This record gives sequence, C-alpha cells and structure tokens, in this order.
Amino acid sequence: MKPHLSRHSIQLTVSQLVVTEAFYGGILELPVQRSFTSQGAPDHLIVDMNGIAIVFVEDADVIRAHPVLEPRFSMFPRGIGVTLHFEVEKIEEIRDAIMEEGLEILYPLEIKPYGVKEMWCFDPDGYLVVLDEMVQGRKQNGQA
Repeated sequence: MKPHLSRHSIQLTVSQLVVTEAFYGGILELPVQRSFTSQGAPDHLIVDMNGIAIVFVEDADVIRAHPVLEPRFSMFPRGIGVTLHFEVEKIEEIRDAIMEEGLEILYPLEIKPYGVKEMWCFDPDGYLVVLDEMVQGRKQNGQA
C-alpha cells in the first residue's frame, strides 16, 4: 500500500528527516506529513501535492533495504539534475529564514517581468529548490 494518496510520486534520499522536515515544513510551510510505518519499515516524510507526492527517506534506510545502491550514493552527490519548484507565500520571510540557517542561495529574490517573485536556493541536502510567489497585484486580479 502506498503511504500517500497521490497517483504519482518521487522519492528523494536525505541525510536526516528532522532537518528535511524543518526546511520543507518549517521554513517553506509545505504540507509535510510524517509517515505511520509498520514495524521494521523506514520512517519517511511525505509532501502530498495535488496528484504528485514527494517522499523523503533517509539514505541509510535506503542503503539498508537496497545495499546494491550504496556505491552509487558515494559516486553521485544528491540533487544532481533535480530541481523542485514550489509556489509559496511570504517569500521574503522564507528568504530571511534561509539566510538565517546559512543555506546557499543560488539566485537571490527577484521580481520577474511576468509578475512573479522568484528565488533559487539549495535545501539542506543539496537539492535545488525554486520558489515563486505571484506579485500582489496579479494575485488580486487572479492572473497567473
């Protein structure tokens, strides 16, 4: 049985679920849920978002379940080729929290010509995260 309701999912490995939960749930305020796992099953986090779920699992648990993957984990850093995009609210506060945590910002917060505030950063495990927030006037007019 799937641990989420979404039709599709992507699983990402992380070093510590508690740190991942603090970033995605605490700083980005995404709907992060801790798993209810059966005995012996690895803990995981789920971000269930309109048809697709992101499942975060600690890399140590994945290696324990699939030891053949261990050499690949050391060969390739996390996040290579992966970009996660999220529409958020209060992007300035999120930027401030990211800076307070000392996380790397790739492209600073900027208002794009198409009416979106955007910034690019890395999460604690090195995954590239793009954050967007519609400019206030466009939100009120219902424009995308």
